[in-house]
Amino acid sequence: MKETQDRNRIPRHIAIIMDGNGRWAKKKGAMRIFGHRHAIQAVKDAIEGAEDLGVEYLTLFSFSTENWSRPQDEINGLMELLVKTITDEVPMMMKNNIRLLSIGDVDSLPPSAYSKLKEAKETTSTNTGLQVILALSYSGQWELTQATKRIAQKISEGKLKPSEITQQVMADHLDTAGIPDPELMIRTSGEFRLSNFLLWQLAYTELYFSPVLWPDFRKEHLNAAVSDFQSRERRFGMTGEQVKS
Repeated sequence: MKETQDRNRIPRHIAIIMDGNGRWAKKKGAMRIFGHRHAIQAVKDAIEGAEDLGVEYLTLFSFSTENWSRPQDEINGLMELLVKTITDEVPMMMKNNIRLLSIGDVDSLPPSAYSKLKEAKETTSTNTGLQVILALSYSGQWELTQATKRIAQKISEGKLKPSEITQQVMADHLDTAGIPDPELMIRTSGEFRLSNFLLWQLAYTELYFSPVLWPDFRKEHLNAAVSDFQSRERRFGMTGEQVKS
């Protein structure tokens, strides 16, 4: 399928809601953390697949603000897994010129996770290839609230007038400032919702829903999503005739 793709129409930015780890583990008769551990290979395949395609940005919804309400033992396991995965993958990122970024309330992460994330971001900061963005302790509503607070602070300091607020000003105060909006969003596990993910940025993103549970996600599934993306006509409010002309 990859061979038939138009290399001139590869999404510049792909975002993924990595869903289905718990259900995958349940099918195996195992605890949820078992599914999270086996999801690491899916992350590796998504990164390698994005690299092969020439994608510039890959955003992975890794841990939501709402996930803090999960059982504490699962949260602890996820944070330990995050630290281990980042530690293990930094050499690969350096070898492949990959830069690691993050969005979300990372200050709320446990000290060990925050420290390892910060270290990895600093280590890869000069890499110029694929940019992998981890959405950690993130939600779209939280991000929009934080952006509004930043803008309100500038107004109170006299640095910005209400009449000067534009869509671009709003975008410039989001966690994703300077990063192009995703052209393709993939959600696995057969669920059909955004789950508070990139609510501003997904305004005109093509949405692709896969029945595959995340631990089973591989490069061929990524390629299938990109092929589907290329079959669509992106109109951005215009008519099909306008787009073609």
